Amino acid sequence: MLEVDPSVLERPDDEDYNSAGYDTSTASLSSSVNQYLFEHGRRYHSYYGPDKYLMPTDEKEQDRLDLHHEMMRLVWNDKLHESPLDQPHRILDIGTGTGIWAIDMADQYPMAEVIGTDLSPIQPDWVPANCRFEVDDAMLEWTFKDGTFDFIHGRNICSGVSNWEHLVSEIMRCMNPGGYVELCEYSITLNCDDGTMKPDNGFKIYIDCLREAMIKMGRPPPELESMKVLLEKAGFEDVHAFEAKEPVGPWPKDARQKRIGAMSLLNCETGFESYGIAAFTRILGMEAEKARSLCDAALSAARNKNYHMYAKYYRVYGRKPKGAEVSDI
Repeated sequence: MLEVDPSVLERPDDEDYNSAGYDTSTASLSSSVNQYLFEHGRRYHSYYGPDKYLMPTDEKEQDRLDLHHEMMRLVWNDKLHESPLDQPHRILDIGTGTGIWAIDMADQYPMAEVIGTDLSPIQPDWVPANCRFEVDDAMLEWTFKDGTFDFIHGRNICSGVSNWEHLVSEIMRCMNPGGYVELCEYSITLNCDDGTMKPDNGFKIYIDCLREAMIKMGRPPPELESMKVLLEKAGFEDVHAFEAKEPVGPWPKDARQKRIGAMSLLNCETGFESYGIAAFTRILGMEAEKARSLCDAALSAARNKNYHMYAKYYRVYGRKPKGAEVSDI
């Protein structure tokens, strides 16, 4: 049985919560949502809990996210999605960040309503008329009705996903029959084909520590096959998986890959700190100085033209069976 706060019982003739000292206005909620944690010179999310998302939300990170979006467009041949969409009417972007993908989708599909959700309200106010944003935690029960969306998208959200089965279950429930889900994730691995990456490479050591932190917090890095199986087990059909390379630095001969590498290196300027500082200090228990030295060593290695390293990105999509009911899945 829930116990009533004694202050609420005072002044029974007053019906509103203000008389009990509680501000239930939208302004109050907005103030709470905009409260942040400041640590190591960066601003972090705190409204849903400081461990919900370990990357910064400040302006420096927002600039990096927008740069990363442009790099992803280049990596995936300027395609915002792989799913074969046909005149979608409602689109959802989970973990929308700065909202740049949702905004681009709203421009590409002007007939659709595009909704982006995120833990933090860091999206712009000036957006297309068919695009809007909501503050929400995708790890909780969704408030959207069954069969709401024709397309649900999530990109680079693995560091904030503590239960993939729950997430995909909610995606299935809120998807229209025949609708598509698409997930895109960074592999959190480092690869090299010519032997120039040695075991003591600063970038490699950084990635190994980042993987350790994610595993320790119960959010293991994604694998292409596991992402594919995740959708299939949830009941999605016609599941397709794709892999793309992201060279670190402009070392590739191919002009397009060289451009991707240059953008990746620019992304690294703040990216190592963004991904690593909180994970290393909060999860692995490192001193801040040690964590920062790992980030610096990784950046130094990334800048070295003699190290020919690349990362991988995974993209997986699937379709909800046509004519399926939620109870059938």
